[in-house]
Amino acid sequence: MTTAFITHGDYLLHEMGADHPECPERLGAITQYLASSELGNRLKWLAAQPVSEKLLEKVHPVEYIRWLDSLQPEKGLAYADPDTALNPHTMHAARLAAGAVTMATEMVLGGEINNAFCAVRPPGHHAERSIAMGFCFFNNIALGVEQALSHSDIERVAILDFDVHHCNGTVDMFQNRPEVLVCSTFQHPFFPHRYYDIQRPNIINSPLPAGTTGSEFRRTVERDWLPALHYHQPQMIFVSAGFDAHKADPLGQLLLDEGDYRWVTNLIVEAAACFAGGRIVSVLEGGYDLEALAHSVHTHLEGLASG
Repeated sequence: MTTAFITHGDYLLHEMGADHPECPERLGAITQYLASSELGNRLKWLAAQPVSEKLLEKVHPVEYIRWLDSLQPEKGLAYADPDTALNPHTMHAARLAAGAVTMATEMVLGGEINNAFCAVRPPGHHAERSIAMGFCFFNNIALGVEQALSHSDIERVAILDFDVHHCNGTVDMFQNRPEVLVCSTFQHPFFPHRYYDIQRPNIINSPLPAGTTGSEFRRTVERDWLPALHYHQPQMIFVSAGFDAHKADPLGQLLLDEGDYRWVTNLIVEAAACFAGGRIVSVLEGGYDLEALAHSVHTHLEGLASG
């Protein structure tokens, strides 16, 4: 089993201001913890390449991309929304984040690796087709999905999202695309308050109240995700891996721990083995307590590497 760990040093150049939770130290905590572990030696460490502009324009309108590029400041910060800022390096980092996912997709489909984890920032699952929000500019996972569906032998894919926040951007992208199954567990009511109640056969929304424990999370995933996966029979699985549902995270009020992330990762690996020839591309979304994030990513990668 070959698991790639795809990241880039330039992600650290993107900053959104002092004390912003989506900070460069998030990736530092992950990479330092992995590098000091036995697991780190078993991973294939790779540097991300920028996403192609042609593919980027297939997912996001040209006018939106140009607006973001024009918004990027020469110094200081500019704001796409009150929580989502650009500095002089943001758009380069955003293209690298999207590129990590498309690169991983090509490598998995080409048989070079079995699966991949993309340790990227900025994250992507709140980015709608023409709206930047929730720390996100481009929808990284949507770009990987489009890359996969451009292959003639991939007709159906699934996106599984266990971030504490609902993946409004991903739902916006694929609500009318029946070939893409989107399953999301998330705290509710909670940010972003968009698309959480949409009714589509390919959109499986699983809201969880604040204080939800790991056991209830597991029951919900088994109840909602497993029947949908069996029905959809995805040929590739993408994971929006947000770790801010951890009980230590400052931005959420769910009570998951590393054991729950190990469990859901094993479930995903088993589903991929059953339906998708083991093909998985996982992408970092949230997670803002540095220690919990590092430990949770390590646990997630252990599951991917041993699947």
